[in-house]
Amino acid sequence: MIKGVNSAPTKASLSSKKASLKNADKLEKYPQEVSVSNSNQDQSMVDEASSVNAHITVLLNEAVHALDIKPNGIYVDGTFGRGGHSRKILAQLGDAGRLIAFDRDLAAIESGKAVNDPRFTLVHSHFAAMQARLAELGVQHVDGILLDLGISSPQIDEAGRGFSFRYDAPLDMRMDQSSGETAADFLGRTTEQQLAEVIKNYGEERFAKSIARAIIAERNDGRAITTTGQLAQVVAGAVTRFEPGQNPATRTFQALRIFVNQELEELSVTMPQCLELLAPHGRLAVISFHSLEDRMVKQFIRGQEDRDDLPANFPVRAADLPQPRLKSVGKAVKPSDEEVRLNPRSRSAVLRVAERTSVL
Repeated sequence: MIKGVNSAPTKASLSSKKASLKNADKLEKYPQEVSVSNSNQDQSMVDEASSVNAHITVLLNEAVHALDIKPNGIYVDGTFGRGGHSRKILAQLGDAGRLIAFDRDLAAIESGKAVNDPRFTLVHSHFAAMQARLAELGVQHVDGILLDLGISSPQIDEAGRGFSFRYDAPLDMRMDQSSGETAADFLGRTTEQQLAEVIKNYGEERFAKSIARAIIAERNDGRAITTTGQLAQVVAGAVTRFEPGQNPATRTFQALRIFVNQELEELSVTMPQCLELLAPHGRLAVISFHSLEDRMVKQFIRGQEDRDDLPANFPVRAADLPQPRLKSVGKAVKPSDEEVRLNPRSRSAVLRVAERTSVL
């Protein structure tokens, strides 16, 4: 993923030409770096709330309502998690309706076995392969797609997953523990320059170079960093100033998590697929948990709404201008004060909704 980081673009491209299905198939095997300026909101939310054990689905009613469920429609839940959104969708579908859910987390797949419903299909896959997996199921178009981005509460609360510095546990951080490189593996092979780029670009960490230098020094001294406790301690020693109330390792943990799971690359590959999959008047609902994800979603929707990229004052009839392929539905939705009170992890969530037009 970091290979080529120095020549990476400054923001993720959501061009449907670049984010092809071919790229989706290569995503895990040949990950690519995206240089970004990222907020640390979601990682601080992760670690502040790690003592909360129950999984509460975020924006449950709002997200499902946004899909405008047709009883006999076909819907996709791109992130099954523990099935909160999926169960709500199934409750609104008729006998001829269908729901296909995706998740790359084996624990989520195991949890999904409890859903005994002939209208429901659960696929072990990252959602960037959505179009190909749906084609295998004979599905070419759907009436709605829901993406709930980020990591889930069970992933946070299970110490062995390695997402939180609240526990001293193996430094894994993979959402799909059946494949891919762990954070510890990456730290064991990376160079100081590569590591600094990851921490800076994905964590917006101003001490990225100092942190990378300290991590590599530990490794060179025969103390490879393999646990969350080790990493947090080394980072704390390299960060001389940090925000009040925030663990100095917050930004580094977020950066490594995003890197290991290719979160931004997956989103950039998936959005154009959603556009192709949606039938006319089908709905796309995306819940984001940090500013960069939300910005990517907003820019993609806006780009499909306003497709007039002709030069200013170019002589062309209005009827000949490119027509929008998506249109926004309402304003961005955030959790209510009551939801945030009951579930502090929801406080950074933003839901954006768009509807597919009939324009090809």
